Amino acid sequence: MDELAADCCVVGGGPAGMMLGLLLARAGVEVVVLEKHRDFLRDFRGDTIHPSTMEVLHELGLLEDFLKLSHQEARLLSARVGDAAFPAADFSRLRAHCRFIAFMPQWDFLDFLAAKARAYPNFRLLLSTEANALLADAASITGVAATGPNGPVSIRAALVVGADGRSSIVRAKAALRVDERGAPMDVLWFRLSRLATDAAETLGRFDTGRILIMINRGEYWQCGYVIAKGSLDDLRQRGLDEFRGAVGRLEPLIGDRVSELRDWDDIKLLTVQVDRLRKWYRPGLLCIGDAAHAMSPVGGVGINLAIQDAVATANIVAPALRQRRLTTEHLRMVQQRRTLPTRIIQALQLAIQKRVIARVLGATAPLRAPLGLRLAARLPFLQRMNARVIGMGIRPEHVTSSVLPGADRDPISNERNSANDERAYRDV
Repeated sequence: MDELAADCCVVGGGPAGMMLGLLLARAGVEVVVLEKHRDFLRDFRGDTIHPSTMEVLHELGLLEDFLKLSHQEARLLSARVGDAAFPAADFSRLRAHCRFIAFMPQWDFLDFLAAKARAYPNFRLLLSTEANALLADAASITGVAATGPNGPVSIRAALVVGADGRSSIVRAKAALRVDERGAPMDVLWFRLSRLATDAAETLGRFDTGRILIMINRGEYWQCGYVIAKGSLDDLRQRGLDEFRGAVGRLEPLIGDRVSELRDWDDIKLLTVQVDRLRKWYRPGLLCIGDAAHAMSPVGGVGINLAIQDAVATANIVAPALRQRRLTTEHLRMVQQRRTLPTRIIQALQLAIQKRVIARVLGATAPLRAPLGLRLAARLPFLQRMNARVIGMGIRPEHVTSSVLPGADRDPISNERNSANDERAYRDV
């Protein structure tokens, strides 16, 4: 068995795990990130980069390089109900360096973070390495047992971070209790070609019993067809031709392209779940991102919250890890810091699921636009408010001096008195 040692072992190379690995390595912490796949190339993952994430990249001095990567920009999100269009979120007035949502394949974003992290000699990314057990002594979690391309490997660490998503092996092995919040729908993701003459707008299409999301990805449309929870088997029994027809009738723009769906393998199911851990940590262990709180796809904010978790975690634990005096209190502070944003966003998502999505999917008569959409169309300040919640989130995090090389102030034992920390610890 190969044996490694680090200050922190991050399980999961998604947005939360890679951002945390980069921040900790930049702060001088020895960090190992485990990713069970051999690369990041997996389709139909969340591909949205929100203004708050780009603000973090700006604070790290990485925004200019990031924006050189191929991406599409959405400054306005709209919903179409029947034949009427309703502007829902206008990002053009945000107080941020990037007043848009960027759409980029997640593998490009993760490759970007990995390349920046590898510039630090104290960062290691182990691909094709899957965690399968936690190491522990009588007092705390002490590391991870995993299987890599060359066989078993153990990583001893002062802190194990579970950033391995909604099916987290870390939270399962740690026996952390999770509260299910429920979801009335699942989503079928697929892609169809996009013509240069097509509209550029990213939008949601609502009609009686049907919802379609279309995201402009340049050469193709990334489409999400919302179905009632657990109804996929019935849909497949009715046949692919009927599904193609339903998509084409809902959005005639792509009606001549639904034949590009050759079989059901071209359509991927996202099983929607909304849940939250009661306690995100144990001594020596912390869960963040979807491992701590699985989000609904409503608003596409799951990646945003995961990255915000990573920034808050690095701000709080980096000094303690450098000084070899991490305590459970530091981990409690992370949960305390991130619980309010998580609760608020999940409450909003659950309300939209119940009051809008479930009603649309169950409708049998022609739809009328929800009151919120009708008001937003008439009141531009509501479009800006929606953009603020979607784009920046609740309590956006900022990179503080505590994750800068050579900064050793511990947020528990030292007064937060620098300008950067003042900015980071107030609600923006």
